[in-house]
Amino acid sequence: MQALHTRSGLLQGRASRRQLLVRASGSTYGTLFRVTTFGESHGKGVGCVVDGVPPRLEISEAEIQVELDRRRPGQSIITTPRKEEDVAEILSGVGDGVTLGSPIAVVVRNKDQRSQDYSEMSVAYRPSHADATYDFKYGIRAVAGGGRSSARETIGRVAAGAIAKKLLKTVAGTEVLAYVSRVRDIDSNVDHATFSMADVESNIVRCPDQPAAIQMIAAINEVRTRGESCGGEVTCVVRNCPKGLGSPVFDKLEAELAKAMMSLPATKGFEIGSGFSGSRMLGSEHNDSFYMSEDGQVRTRTNRSGGVQGGLSNGEDIILRVAFKPTSTIGILQKTVTREGVETDLRSRGRHDPCVVPRAVPMVEAMVAMVLADQLLQHFAQCELLPRGKDSVGCDTKVNGQFARAT
Repeated sequence: MQALHTRSGLLQGRASRRQLLVRASGSTYGTLFRVTTFGESHGKGVGCVVDGVPPRLEISEAEIQVELDRRRPGQSIITTPRKEEDVAEILSGVGDGVTLGSPIAVVVRNKDQRSQDYSEMSVAYRPSHADATYDFKYGIRAVAGGGRSSARETIGRVAAGAIAKKLLKTVAGTEVLAYVSRVRDIDSNVDHATFSMADVESNIVRCPDQPAAIQMIAAINEVRTRGESCGGEVTCVVRNCPKGLGSPVFDKLEAELAKAMMSLPATKGFEIGSGFSGSRMLGSEHNDSFYMSEDGQVRTRTNRSGGVQGGLSNGEDIILRVAFKPTSTIGILQKTVTREGVETDLRSRGRHDPCVVPRAVPMVEAMVAMVLADQLLQHFAQCELLPRGKDSVGCDTKVNGQFARAT
């Protein structure tokens, strides 16, 4: 009997280790709305598998394509010149224009690869890129285009984000909209309550503040012509977010958003609401006072919390900012080492964005939407299965009917 128990314990331990290995693979996000991305920059294709999407949601390749067109390369003079159509193909999970409840697979075929541009990178590490650390971890890497570390991996995220956006809009009327708020030291002034997708898409830098956009474009062009790169910031606004999304303590909504944003390529900072500036304020200055709206909702007069309090969404606009570093691959001679440990010089070739933030806008939107879709499904599973009593939600009259259910 002792031997049986010992063998059982060994089997459980092996199963546990296998589970940990799967979880550590790092290509899947989400608990109920679960997204796995696949593919390398210069492989045959990239894409995603989205599991947990509720059945009967209307979605089409055309809707996904709209988002992919905003992300694709070769859009303008301030983006990478790589030419890809990035045409989305839905392989499974959708029939007659509606989701089936089974996994949705979306693939985009790579066509404009130039692997020869990366011959030097096979032996020398690009400074501040993932070349060296991928070798440290795996002992092998896809040299051409950076493999999985390339921003081309985000095609799968943007495709999944399009599905998440449709779900949020259908169920709760939620809108996720981002824009470029800063390039280098050029800031912008945007009204978060009124700006639209049309405002964002009105110029190639995706900044609704037109005078600031002109300066941003000039700044990116200036570094581009020198073979340099620069960084910037993207601000995302979520309007009409359902109340109560998030799960204390370790799965607070802002914690999930921070993880999602920092998983994007080239990110170096995250703020929500007042962010770091809130640390310089007094409590009386920072607190968002409550009031009752005319339609019976509990609202806040200010929004320094950024739409999240106690790790849960409070129904106000979620406002977050993401900082992106300058693109690592530049055309200037830099000091580096080879895989054999020999110090050398490297001038990177290949086609790269001089500033990633214009194309990062749909990526940020996609990740925010994925987080909220996952949290929405978790909230339904825990808190919306049983009917709420008249007094179960205090004085807020909206919470009882904030979701559009099928009749």
